[in-house]
Amino acid sequence: MICLGIEGTAEKTGVGVVDSDGNILSLVGKQLFPEKGGIHPREAAEHHAKWIPKLISDACDEAKLGLDEIDLVSFSKGPGLGPGLRTTATAARSLSLSINKPIIGVNHCIGHIEIGKLDTSANDPVSLYVSGGNSQIIAYEYGRYRVFGETLDIAIGNALDQFGRETGLGHPGGPVVEKLAKNGSYIDLPYTVKGMDLSFSGLMSAAIRKYKEGIDIEDICYSFQETAFSMLVEVTERALSHTKKDEVLLCGGVAANKRLREMLDGMAEDHFAKFYMPKMEYCGDNGAMIAWLGILMNNSYGPDKIDETRVIQRFRTDEVDATWVKQSKSRIILPKEILAKGAEADILNGNWINKEVIIKKRIPKRYRINEIDDKIRKSRTKRETKLISDVKESGVFSPVLYDVDLKEKSIVMEKIKGVTVKNILEGPSESNHFNKFDQNELLFAIGQSIAKIHQKNIIHGDITSSNILFSEGNVILIDFGLGRYSNLIEDKCVDLLTFKKSLQSVDYKIADKIFNTVLEGYINTYETFSKDFNFKKINIIKKIHEIESRGRYTPH
Repeated sequence: MICLGIEGTAEKTGVGVVDSDGNILSLVGKQLFPEKGGIHPREAAEHHAKWIPKLISDACDEAKLGLDEIDLVSFSKGPGLGPGLRTTATAARSLSLSINKPIIGVNHCIGHIEIGKLDTSANDPVSLYVSGGNSQIIAYEYGRYRVFGETLDIAIGNALDQFGRETGLGHPGGPVVEKLAKNGSYIDLPYTVKGMDLSFSGLMSAAIRKYKEGIDIEDICYSFQETAFSMLVEVTERALSHTKKDEVLLCGGVAANKRLREMLDGMAEDHFAKFYMPKMEYCGDNGAMIAWLGILMNNSYGPDKIDETRVIQRFRTDEVDATWVKQSKSRIILPKEILAKGAEADILNGNWINKEVIIKKRIPKRYRINEIDDKIRKSRTKRETKLISDVKESGVFSPVLYDVDLKEKSIVMEKIKGVTVKNILEGPSESNHFNKFDQNELLFAIGQSIAKIHQKNIIHGDITSSNILFSEGNVILIDFGLGRYSNLIEDKCVDLLTFKKSLQSVDYKIADKIFNTVLEGYINTYETFSKDFNFKKINIIKKIHEIESRGRYTPH
């Protein structure tokens, strides 16, 4: 089969031809460079309308094929800018009908991952997908590509572009920031990681403010880049630690940045995983990735009907049944001396006054510069010790602390012999001795525990199924490294969403039921004991949905 793919989600018009063996027969494109400001959706649509016909002809010429030899037409269905998506879909429908060949619409984000896997031979990676409109950490689990982490406001590419425009560096901002950063020094900027998610708007605003204050642009660019990329790599590291996969893939237009590639490669190596990145021509938006994904999807469940080719501007990565993907059983193999390797720290066995203990040591992260790394490790170690103490006062089980060493950034704590909730949920019932009723009780109890710490305004920060233990009938919360104090419903709902995102490694058909049971326990406990009169069940559910919607495609 030979497929022609048309890409037009943002400012790049692309057409590619790929065969069913994965041979890329042609790849052509045309980028829109605005005279001023960012990308205007209507201008992008006009650009696509102008160039798609010519690029289709050029792609066929490069592939040495006639239109009658094309077997399938594929197009980017979303996410993206509405006018551009509609123009692209119209062109694809017109071509399909004129040559009387089937058509299929595909998810743009998954296209980036699949072309990356094709070009690099990566099998089942954790993918960091970064572009102008998207910043997502994605991994395949149980039938779908799942979003383990994402931006809660603007994408990294968008943030760099806006910074470039506000400071007169031009558009796109990323390449100029990368160049200027080579001669810069560090200045303090906001570092915002919320569990498995991150936020760039505060960082961007602070960088623009520093520019207006007269700080050297090279220093701002250096600090902006180091801070933003450290955040991205940290959340990727957290997803890698949670899934235990042994591959990391970088894709999307921002992958062009050499510093980001260097940081991600170092992180993967430290976790005994392999790092992959496709050739640059496949990192940015292109038609070949749309064509290749079209073939994969068509082979799995056939083409679309014409009335199924409507575009979806906020098309979620995790809305697609990826039945063509085979989940790998290969997992990270750790050295014997390391009991577990989390994103925050190495977990080591130890002894403390004749007691068997766990030593949580926040080792330096070589992907972060010293100024950022030392600040984060020290502050998180200090904060975690206080939080664990306060958690106990809330009536929730957590490990007993024996010693804290701020110089070494390490904590000595009780070794709890229990099983992670992640293992309970993923394992067969006969191996973990949980029946359906018992599991529902456990999930309800998890919701109760989260509610109790929230009543004390304690935000866990990384409350995943890997950071909750079950031991001797008790739910035990561990790893408060990203924890903080807040009385905002917003922050409490982000905490709940972090747990929901961690369920991406559970079959999506039951993940919502699991989360709803946790939420039931949470709301029941909060409503019963809370003195917060602003708390209402409807407010919590509404806020969760609102926060979830922010992670969707953000146009330039």
